[in-house]
Amino acid sequence: MMKYFHRQVQLWGEETQTLLQNKKIAIVGAGGLGSSLAFALGASGIGEIHIIDFDEVSTHNIHRQIAFKIGDEGKNKATINAMLIEQRCPFVKAVSHECNFEEWCKKNIAVDLIIDATDNLHTRGEIDSYAKSKNLPWIYGSVEAFHGQVCFFENSSFRDAFKIISKAPAGIAAPIVMHIASLQANLALRYLAGLSVKKDWLYYLFFNHDGELITQKFALPKA
Repeated sequence: MMKYFHRQVQLWGEETQTLLQNKKIAIVGAGGLGSSLAFALGASGIGEIHIIDFDEVSTHNIHRQIAFKIGDEGKNKATINAMLIEQRCPFVKAVSHECNFEEWCKKNIAVDLIIDATDNLHTRGEIDSYAKSKNLPWIYGSVEAFHGQVCFFENSSFRDAFKIISKAPAGIAAPIVMHIASLQANLALRYLAGLSVKKDWLYYLFFNHDGELITQKFALPKA
């Protein structure tokens, strides 16, 4: 196993890599963010990854949802991602849940971290409430057009920080999806490996009119 993870072991040693093997996470959503998260974290040696999504692949998903290809239309997104994880890394158990987040919560599956890969504020509010009830941290991520947001939630309240509304999504570019998912994955790995993580700070990233990447950060109030 350590040969597979050789470059990571160079970062933090065999003891930490073994620690990851005992961790369990849940990724809520298996589309754009979820696909990239599954690729990044599914090959990192986390012992058990639960992927939750009731949705099926559509043609318009494929350009930015890297787990899918033409011919996957009509298949469940969580199932495809779980299969790819186990194909790429035999040391990880990937479990797909073809249901919504509320139904998954009723299964009462113990995890160490929840990662948001959804596309709506209502589900993120549900994730926050569930995480608080279980005393769990979770990582928020969202993308739209050429900008995105990331936050490691521990004590702050998502519902206090964001107004929960229904909003039709705008267009989106594929690279920003991968970029935000990468930031989420790095936070997840650092936390699970026992490294320091800045918590309850919202990071907002966007490209200005000159094409310059701007990063802003905001401290969120405690719940």
